[in-house]
This record gives sequence, C-alpha cells and structure tokens, in this order.
Amino acid sequence: MKNNPLTTAPIQSSEAGPLMPEFIRLPKPGTLCRWTGLSRSKLNELILPSPLNSFKPPVRSLSLRNRGQIKAVRLIVLDSLLGYLRGLLEHQSMSPSDPSPNCG
Repeated sequence: MKNNPLTTAPIQSSEAGPLMPEFIRLPKPGTLCRWTGLSRSKLNELILPSPLNSFKPPVRSLSLRNRGQIKAVRLIVLDSLLGYLRGLLEHQSMSPSDPSPNCG
C-alpha cells in the first residue's frame, strides 16, 4: 500500500474564468443583466426593432416559441451584445471628449 502525501495547498481550478453562455435571457423586471449591468428596458431597446434604432436592432436576438403558444422566450446573442458595447467603447475612446470640470 502506497502512502499518499497530504497537502494543505488550496485546490485550483483549471478554468481561466466564468463560462460565457452563447445566449442569455432578458433579466426579470426591476433587475439588471448579470453580464452587462443593463436594465431590461435598455436591452429591449437594443434587441427589438423600434424608431429609436430605425427598426434595425444593433444586437441580435431570437424568439423561441412552440406552435400554438402565445408567449415566447426572447434570447439575446451574448457575443452580439458584448460586441456592440465594445464598439461603443472604441467609438467613445476615439472621439474627443468634453473637458470635465476640475474636481479639486
């Protein structure tokens, strides 16, 4: 019988970070998206055709509904949402910003 050496070293995960889903659901009313911190209404502005986005939503989503069902589940393509937000960040970092007041 072999003696197994004991250790007090903590167990380490081999994963680099949290697993990212391919699709996410809209957060419940009154709560924020756990991946972006955006509200349900803001996410709806980004995924649903409306006059605000010239009826061309910038973020891809899909509606899951069985035949005969009235209600559907709206799923957001997370890569599309994060890509849109990264694009905003790049656009804002490239454009000159207004000088902020001195907080001294």
